[in-house]
Amino acid sequence: MIKCDVEMIKKGLVLLENKDYENAINVFEQANKFYAENHSDENVSICLSLGGMAKYLHDKNNSSEVVKILNDGRYMAGFSKNPTAQVISEYALGTFEFGEGNREVALKHFENAENLASNYGDELSITGYVLARMKQIKNGMDFTLPITSDPLVSLVKIGRSITAVTDIDVLLKVIAEETKIAIQADRCTVFLYDKEKNELWSKVALGLDSKEIRFPADKGLAGYVVKTGEPLNIPDAYSDPRFNPDVDRETGYVTKTILCLPIKNNNQEIIGAFQVLNKIGGQFTKGDEDLLVAIGGSASIALENAQLFERQKELYKEQKALFESFIDTLATSIDARDKITAGHSSRVKLYSMLLADELHCDEKFKELIEKAATLHDIGKIGIRDSVLQKEGKLTDEEYKHIQEHVSITHNILNKIYMSEDFKIITEMACSHHEKYDGTGYYRHLKGEEIPYGGRILAVADVFDAITSKRHYRDKMPIQNVIDILISGKDKHFDGKLVDAFLNISADKIINVFLTENHHQFKDEDRKILSGYNLLNIYDFITNDNCNNKHIAELFNFYYSDNKED
Repeated sequence: MIKCDVEMIKKGLVLLENKDYENAINVFEQANKFYAENHSDENVSICLSLGGMAKYLHDKNNSSEVVKILNDGRYMAGFSKNPTAQVISEYALGTFEFGEGNREVALKHFENAENLASNYGDELSITGYVLARMKQIKNGMDFTLPITSDPLVSLVKIGRSITAVTDIDVLLKVIAEETKIAIQADRCTVFLYDKEKNELWSKVALGLDSKEIRFPADKGLAGYVVKTGEPLNIPDAYSDPRFNPDVDRETGYVTKTILCLPIKNNNQEIIGAFQVLNKIGGQFTKGDEDLLVAIGGSASIALENAQLFERQKELYKEQKALFESFIDTLATSIDARDKITAGHSSRVKLYSMLLADELHCDEKFKELIEKAATLHDIGKIGIRDSVLQKEGKLTDEEYKHIQEHVSITHNILNKIYMSEDFKIITEMACSHHEKYDGTGYYRHLKGEEIPYGGRILAVADVFDAITSKRHYRDKMPIQNVIDILISGKDKHFDGKLVDAFLNISADKIINVFLTENHHQFKDEDRKILSGYNLLNIYDFITNDNCNNKHIAELFNFYYSDNKED
């Protein structure tokens, strides 16, 4: 709908409720002209349906003219496929049929309207009127009885809307929007009371740009309500000395009527305030005050729950940061002992994340694999320095000893408090030396017996080991590295994971290399290499007739620490 002028329709609805049919007809005719000029088919339909209904309620002798108008409204509602227009059309047709004495037909229209509003939303709060009409029909009541919206419908709708919302900013907006519709006002703001700072704040100002508003709790009408607990129903804002017109002067808005009530929790403590402005079609009534108090009962529970949820999220963030800091400290302790492979765990983490992204793993799994990669070599803390820091080739006995780091990893991580997630991390971390054919260590797992995360770590771990420079050996040529991965498919590695790893774009792999040598990656080179993957680089190097040797040379330039071969 055209948001800036939807109030024209709402104004007409208020006039209908007050039985001011002549003015309602004029409003809908003016609105219809405006919407037709703006090619808003759904709003033209709404104006036709409500305008036709107003004409019928004003004079039943217009039935032949009304039928034509209502049918035009129904056609436009179907043409626009707008649920709100269809709800209004069914409501108007039901009202006409009820007035003509066709109760069963009318009830069918009202049921259609109720179902549509329930399934697609009730933007104009028509459900209350529909249910009131249905109650009249089912109880054999007279059509001429006053038709007003049932406030219980508004309460149920608001309660349903806010029940599942836990984000405090979203919740404030939902409560304000639903309250504005229920009270039939132009604007609504929900303020929360910050006891620690003695301030009122909100991120909702409907009709204005959404931004955080903060001011001392003893200022303004909302502050008065929060401090005194007294409701304010001001019929003329500018004649009340407590009203501050500065905001109107700044924004150009004109405040006429104000309804301001405290929001209380179950302990009758004031936790905030409603501030509702400019009742459509008149002044705020005692009924509006009662409805706002009832809304506040539901809203206070939702707001307190949302605030509790926010505090729990903050606590979780702190615990998560502490846990990640603990993990990083453990990994750093290995780097401190094993200068030869310093940075290995960090790069394995980066390669594992690239592979997880290539495999389209979900965020939860990526978070687990990231931690498992960081911790996968923590067991080296139990390996003798003479073996861990040996620069030459290991003896068979020394090799067997260093293999023990995997079981030590399991034993260490197994002693940490075991949530279900951390059990998965532990299993991933201690299975990175398992081989797909079952010849790995330390549990000799085979195929899919190896945790998926462990199979990812295996590819990342070997790739980093043979592409990293040591002071006792240089990096292995990249074509040899890829040969090892390809020849290890379904033997050492899960073949599908090797294929996925070789499909990672070359620029992403270079980014990890550069964490070791800290050289600059030129933007133009990054752009070029982003168009090729590792398998392409391998083909360019091994194919003598390839025309893309310069791409392979560019890759090797960065792979070999930015030094010309």
